[in-house]
Parts: sequence; C-alpha cells; structure tokens
Amino acid sequence: MIERPLRTTVIGSYPLPGWLEHASAHLKDFGEDDIREMQEDAVIAALHDQLSAGLDVVTDGEQTRLDFNLSFYGYLDGIEREKAAPRRWGPPAHDQRGKHRIVGTLGAPRGLGVVDEYERLRRLTPRGPALKASVPGPYTLSGRLIPNEKYRDRWAIAEALVPVVRTELDALAMAGCREICLDEPSMSCYAHKEDTNRMVQLFNMAVQPVVGLCRLSTHLCFGNYKARAVGPRRYAPMFPAFLFLSAEEIHLEMASREFAEIELISQIAEVKDVAIGVIDVKSYHIETPEEVAERVRLCLKHAPAERLSFAPDCGLSQTARWAARQKLHNMVAGVHMVRHEFSLI
Repeated sequence: MIERPLRTTVIGSYPLPGWLEHASAHLKDFGEDDIREMQEDAVIAALHDQLSAGLDVVTDGEQTRLDFNLSFYGYLDGIEREKAAPRRWGPPAHDQRGKHRIVGTLGAPRGLGVVDEYERLRRLTPRGPALKASVPGPYTLSGRLIPNEKYRDRWAIAEALVPVVRTELDALAMAGCREICLDEPSMSCYAHKEDTNRMVQLFNMAVQPVVGLCRLSTHLCFGNYKARAVGPRRYAPMFPAFLFLSAEEIHLEMASREFAEIELISQIAEVKDVAIGVIDVKSYHIETPEEVAERVRLCLKHAPAERLSFAPDCGLSQTARWAARQKLHNMVAGVHMVRHEFSLI
C-alpha cells in the first residue's frame, strides 16, 4: 500500500517548452554542450511546474526524449530507422509515425538512456517529492518494429526485447531509483484481441530482476498521440488476467471516459494500489478543484484511501503547457480538499 493515502502523481511526460521544440528542429545549429544545457533547462522547467503544483511524485517530464517511447529506437542495434512517416498529410494519427526494419540482432549495448535521465532528475530535484522513472515495456517497444524471418511476429520481437528492458530496469534500481513505471499502453490497446495471459507473462519476465527492489507500476491507457486513441477504450478485456501483473500499482485512464468501469477499481484494490486518471489530457476544459474533489470522492466509494493515487489520464506531452500547468495545480488542490475532509493531512 502507498505511504501516503490519496497521493498525487503523474505518468511521466510533460509538454516541451516552445523554445525546446524549435531547437529540436534545428539541432545542427548547436554544439553538444549547448544541447546538454537545453535538456537540463527543460527538465528544470518541467520540475518547476510539478513542484509548484505540489505533487507527491514527480518525473523529469521526459524532456530529453522525442517521444515517450519512439526515442528509444535510437538506442537499439539491429534496426534501420525509417526516415519519413508513410503518411504526412491529413488529420494527424498514429499511422503518421513510421515503423522500422529489423536488419540484425536486436540489442541495446548502451542501454536505453533512462539511468542518465534519473540521475539528472535526482540531482535537480529538491528534497521532498518521490522521484519516478518510466521505461517502455517490451510489448509497447515492439510495436514500431517490422517482423522478419528471424523475428516472425510481434511476440517474437517483444520477447527479444525483454533482456533489453530487464537490463535497464536493473540498472535503474542499482542507481537508486525506488519508483519505476513499466509503461505498457500497447497492452491495453490490443488486449481485446490478444492473449492477455501471455501479456502478463511477458510483463513479469521483464520486471523480474527488480521485483521487491523498488515500487513498480504500470500505465494502461488507450493511446494519446494527438489526443487520439488506438483501440476500444474498455478495461474489461484485461481483467482478471492483469491482476497477476508483477506491479504494485495499476494506472487507469478514467476522466476522458467519464469514469466508465469505475467499479473495476474495487477488484484491483483487493490486491494492488490503483492510480486513477482524474484529469482529461485530451480536453482543454480545465477541471476545477471542486470537480477533482468530486471524482476523488467517487473513487473512495470503490477503494480505500490507502490504495488510491491520483494523476492525469496519461502523460501530458500532448497538452499545451499552460493547460497542463493549471490542470496539475487544480488536481492537487482537489485532492487536498478531500484529504482535509477525511483528516488525512
């Protein structure tokens, strides 16, 4: 169970400052030291917004990544990265993010870069909040790689990536990271048509080295690229199988779904902690603290306070920074209102 009832947290990503987006498109104009300085400045900006909101758990906002998982392909050996997306015009969607050919044995001899991210976060964050790092799970990471004769389907690719993920998780734990999210949104997107027991087995293989060494969570959403989902937005196909994930906390996207399937958290809370998305990252409606408090009270009808955390539905990278900042402030304020009501401060 969580150390603080009704704690406030985030998934991982945060909007890039406008100047960093511009600079990222013109990296040839900068030296290596310039780029490192920009990355650090961006993490400081993301931390500033999270700390100002008063979150119990913070991340680096994934400011040094191009995307929550696509940037990791730059660390993989054995692939040939696609230079341009297959569809460039029309309404933005997931098919505008290309796939990469496998041309050799998959591996990541330099790691995935998350340890460096965590060490930077630890150095820049003042004492107080818990620090969380996120790593894409092997199933999600396999989604942009094209099968070949050696790796004949997505499962074979995902299984080949398990050692890569395990090594990164183990290195994170050795570096002192005590809260890690193994991010597997692709599992929730495709659970309606895939073998959920096999998904659980794959997840558990990946995290096995760090079980008991840190607090493990996973984020199950339905896709959020340009605020667009991928699969049917239902959690029912995942359970009860996903109750056997080797994670202490499962995060559910609820706000954008008008709290459909809220009764499911009762089942999860019997064996795990539950992080509830109470902020809709797909909407520019700014939830008021009162709205957040009402959603927290609804969750308390289904699970005890010591099992509950609250977060946005997903990472905030697809939300404008001005909105993300206000949404976080109001989320924390709303949770604090309920903490006072139940004398949990």
